[in-house]
Amino acid sequence: MSSIAPAGAVSSRLSSASLAKHHARKRINVIALTLSLLAMGFGLFWLAWILFETVRLGLGGLALSVFTEMTPPPMAATGGLANAIFGSLSMVLLATLLGTPIGVLAGVYLAEYGQRSWLGHTVRFINDILLSAPSIVIGLFIYAVVVAPMRGFSGIAGILALALIVIPVVIRTTENMLSLIPNALREAAYALGTPKWKVISSVTLKAARAGVITGILLALARIAGETAPLLFTALSNQFWTSDLREPMASLPVTIFKFAMSPYENWQKLAWAGVFLITLGVLLLNILARVLFKNKH
Repeated sequence: MSSIAPAGAVSSRLSSASLAKHHARKRINVIALTLSLLAMGFGLFWLAWILFETVRLGLGGLALSVFTEMTPPPMAATGGLANAIFGSLSMVLLATLLGTPIGVLAGVYLAEYGQRSWLGHTVRFINDILLSAPSIVIGLFIYAVVVAPMRGFSGIAGILALALIVIPVVIRTTENMLSLIPNALREAAYALGTPKWKVISSVTLKAARAGVITGILLALARIAGETAPLLFTALSNQFWTSDLREPMASLPVTIFKFAMSPYENWQKLAWAGVFLITLGVLLLNILARVLFKNKH
């Protein structure tokens, strides 16, 4: 009996210690969960407020003239954003068309050929730098190598600046999506005597198609609201122009200029432009995340 009592006491002490640790872990978990929920609520509060003000003030500035008339002079009775909308659509679409093939091909090289080569590591490192570089730095770079030698702002310079933002996003997405394709799929194609280029184009890229398209749409959504690169490249234009060799108006730059002004008609148009960009980016993100979510 004397040998059983100490064993029971040790067991009791171990149970008490385990119970104390369990309660301590529960308290820490509750505190961490509470702080996380508070942080989430804090972020959602500001996001909801921003969206509410954007919808409230943006809808108030929307009218048919926004899509049919040029940007007006101060205190004008009528005016719109037709030239800015056309300029933004032109530069964003052309930049996406220019940057997407480069990004996809570079992503294919990194995923299929350059996993361990020094060139692959170098390209991946440079791409990471471009991916995290502030957009204003890209705008200054294009200003130095394109705008200054040409002695003038132009839509071409704006397209090049936006394309440099598209490329690293598409490279990263393409590489990641191709890396998720099982090697067994590639080996099965090789076993049938398929050459590597055919495996990439007909098997791996086809299997990763939804993810690559999602990355392209997200890159397009990112450049749709960029202002800083366009201030140094395309600048702006109060009139309609389709000549890419001339300065071009864009929604982000027009919003920046009109929102900073003291004129009521410009401020209303700025909020209408903010609403249009927000709606466009929201639709692109919904398309990227919902339309392709079951196809990865």
